[in-house]
Amino acid sequence: MLRNIFKKLKKLADGKRSNKKGEHLVEDIPISTNLTRNIQQLKEIFDNCSDIVFREYTIGGTNPVKAAIIYVDGLVNTSLISDGALNPLMVDSLWIDEVGKVNSRNAYKLVKDRLLTIGGIIETNQIHALADHIMTGTAALLLDGSRQALILNAKSWESRAVAEPETEAVVRGPRDGFTENIRVNTAHIRRRIRTSRLKSEAMKIGALTKTDVLILYIKDIADDKVVEEVRTRLSRIDTDSILESGYIEEFIEDEPFTPFAQMNVTERPDKVAASLLEGQVAIMVDNTPFVLLVPYTFPQFLGSPEDHYNRYPWSTFVRLLRIIALIIAMLGPSVYVAITSFHQEMIPTSLLISIARSREGIPFPAFVEAVLMEATFEILREAGVRLPRPVGTAISFVGALVIGEAAVTAKLVSPIMVVIVALTAIASFTIPSMEGSIAVRLVRFPIIFLAGALGLFGIMVALLAILIHLCALRSFGVPFLSPLAPLSSRDLKDSFVRFPWWAMFTRPRMIGSKDPVRQGFFQKPQTPSPGKKGSGKDGGKDA
Repeated sequence: MLRNIFKKLKKLADGKRSNKKGEHLVEDIPISTNLTRNIQQLKEIFDNCSDIVFREYTIGGTNPVKAAIIYVDGLVNTSLISDGALNPLMVDSLWIDEVGKVNSRNAYKLVKDRLLTIGGIIETNQIHALADHIMTGTAALLLDGSRQALILNAKSWESRAVAEPETEAVVRGPRDGFTENIRVNTAHIRRRIRTSRLKSEAMKIGALTKTDVLILYIKDIADDKVVEEVRTRLSRIDTDSILESGYIEEFIEDEPFTPFAQMNVTERPDKVAASLLEGQVAIMVDNTPFVLLVPYTFPQFLGSPEDHYNRYPWSTFVRLLRIIALIIAMLGPSVYVAITSFHQEMIPTSLLISIARSREGIPFPAFVEAVLMEATFEILREAGVRLPRPVGTAISFVGALVIGEAAVTAKLVSPIMVVIVALTAIASFTIPSMEGSIAVRLVRFPIIFLAGALGLFGIMVALLAILIHLCALRSFGVPFLSPLAPLSSRDLKDSFVRFPWWAMFTRPRMIGSKDPVRQGFFQKPQTPSPGKKGSGKDGGKDA
């Protein structure tokens, strides 16, 4: 029975896929020399589309030539259309001497070469291709007697201003972030990497949305095999719509059945630029500020752009602090449940008496306490995210305090469990990557269940299972645990610790092996010897 259901679903999907592909395989209609016929065909294509503007007018005086400009209202700069396309063709004095010579035979060449002042003009001779261009925000210019149409780059629409990313705030570093405009986003990267080796390959994905997707990489630094793999996986996507980079992520990831993300997601241009310079590939999607970075490895799980802006002693300390916070966030409640339920002999006597006193009158075992408090906190956190920001923050803090205090007073949970759950939540906030924080929150519950069933043995089983799973994960062919497994000693200097910049003269071996050297050797600052100019008291004499 299940086999029959699967066959029916597969047949339905194949039929729908053929219909989608059929949209692109329909024989296109060539543009006619009759302007009226072309406009009629476009009006049939854009039937019931009230935002499509058809502006018809004439060019010339003695032998006027009919023309029409078509665009989507709200997606073009109407001032640019008026000043760069309508005025020059209708009334501009730059071509007034040519009025008597304009006719249907030379109008197209005259308009293209001498009259239009809009930059970025391309040509097409197919009606459906012309309609696709119009839907992207360009304007189409048609002339009577011509089989060619001019596509005018007059795109302009309202977009959010550049602002600091809220999900990746830093104390030291740039304050600009990506927006929903893909061209603004590429400009952010071009400002930082000013070389022609930075390549930007475009494609459209989505049979209905035709979403612009860009593949960014630096030639001769990024691995050609990884770039080709990204192209291949993106080209295989066959769907109606791509509305956000999350759609792309789920279509092209290596292992879909895992809580661990295999792509880095960011809205910081400086982070994308730094990743490109190390050999990674960026995937930009229009209408979203979030960019995908591949390949993705575990050390990036705990990394922040700020780590490379502060001096290395502090950055190393913070990274080690994040590792401790990761252990607390993943194992805090489960270790408490395991020890209090199975291994009381491990607890010092005074602490054991204190825990027993705090649990006096509690009707639930520690395992149920932990699950209830963790679930309650997750509900509060989700509620805080969905509510308006000022209200959401108040609800998160006040709700946690009120519910925690009420639960302790009602003797539903012990005070020490409230402390452990709160510490676990705070520790999870220290993980810079949102995907990393979500993964830790997801695996925390299975570990609590195993701790409640098997004690510390259950925790070890869970950790071994997670470790084996991570060792098996790949991100576009790169081992997820590199440079730890396989071990690469030269890459450890920018993993869980950070060496000074003058010591990191090579790129990561698994990612940027095509061009491993990123800077000159032996650039360690030299301490001036006493007596030299510019050092100490003697150095100030010649100042």
